[in-house]
Amino acid sequence: MVELLSTKMIKSFTAIREEEHSNFISSIRSMRGSTTNITQKIFWCTNSVTCRSVKICRDRDEVITIVKEVLLLIRVFDVTDLFPSWKLLDKINGTKSRFVSAHKKVDAVIENILNEHIANKAFGNKGNGEFGYEDLIDVFLMKRVKENAELQFPIENDHIKAVILETLRLHPPAPLIGPRECRDQTVINGYAIPLKTRIIVNAWALDRDLESWNDPESFIPERFENSSIDFIGNYFEFIPFGAGRSMCPRVLFVLDNVTSPIAQLLLNYKWELPNGTNLKDLDKTEIDGITTTKKEDLLLVTTDHRNDQEF
Repeated sequence: MVELLSTKMIKSFTAIREEEHSNFISSIRSMRGSTTNITQKIFWCTNSVTCRSVKICRDRDEVITIVKEVLLLIRVFDVTDLFPSWKLLDKINGTKSRFVSAHKKVDAVIENILNEHIANKAFGNKGNGEFGYEDLIDVFLMKRVKENAELQFPIENDHIKAVILETLRLHPPAPLIGPRECRDQTVINGYAIPLKTRIIVNAWALDRDLESWNDPESFIPERFENSSIDFIGNYFEFIPFGAGRSMCPRVLFVLDNVTSPIAQLLLNYKWELPNGTNLKDLDKTEIDGITTTKKEDLLLVTTDHRNDQEF
């Protein structure tokens, strides 16, 4: 997995990211003065990069729609998880059938992609990527094992880096990390935790621990300026992507896909809430689930900081 998402592999997708980010910014410009659903725009931009990285072009819109459908399904509490032996519950609520349907759709698309890659390899093509390089599927099929690249992501603008880190602290991608298994018996706050106990780490609570953070409920990006705290598992009070060998391998891919659009949005546009909405009235409620998502999409009105000749 490290090979699939190594620094070298991430850099090979630069042209794809730049093109999709350019399309994203252009779509924002076309909505100047109008209310824009930023949540949907960002969702389609990030997933378009992912799809093109594995050469899902022809069926991209269908795959992204399926991904959205699956994310909605896994966020919903399912009573069948509490009573797995009651098969009748599956038929009543229909959740399982919807998962199976989505699974079959994804399988059909992935099978076509794999067959295409295998056929191209048979004809001697070294890379199936859009620009002649290997894509993620090529590396996966070859099952290569190389030296692990260092997990580093340089973000040149310190303020943008601080904003991203503070956002990850207040809204971790996965509030609950796990399950994990204890390798040793230990005692925490007087409670004995036996060997091989399965546990879930509450990353959301760690990010709001008064012993680790000053005024943890407030959005203060400056706390990360001139700070050595990072997000790659070296500081257990801040683990938005987990830590250790089980850490999320998509850190480089995700952050490289986020930083540039955010920088361009902040540089080129002025943002306002629609219909005279006050910032204090903005609904920041999040949906319960395995990932952090706003309950209501973010709607904003955009105006340019610069004129058309400067773009």
